[in-house]
Amino acid sequence: QVQLVESGGGLVQAGDSLRLSCTASGRIFSIDDMGWYRQAPGKQRELVATITSGGSPNYVDAVKGRFTISRDNAKNTVYLQMNSLKPEDTGVYYCHALVVLTSIRQIHYWGQGTQVTVSS
Repeated sequence: QVQLVESGGGLVQAGDSLRLSCTASGRIFSIDDMGWYRQAPGKQRELVATITSGGSPNYVDAVKGRFTISRDNAKNTVYLQMNSLKPEDTGVYYCHALVVLTSIRQIHYWGQGTQVTVSS
């Protein structure tokens, strides 16, 4: 069994920064892509940023230039540094990992979510 545990959410004011962390643990051979998604009240979950095992990032346009995704493969951990936060960044942020269990088996895992609230 694999678990993803997130931390770092909270209540901040517009313009502030937060750093989210997510660590995967369990029977892991390796991890392919990792990423962050968010879900605002009444909206569907949306992609925020992803990063490949080699460290190549990808961002949704709304966060480019403000958010930075990174990972530490030795720790099975992905981070999301969020700067210049806006009220529209408010939502539950979910960590995602494509975990390689064997040479022919990969499974998508999700964290439990961490709340980020940005007040204006």
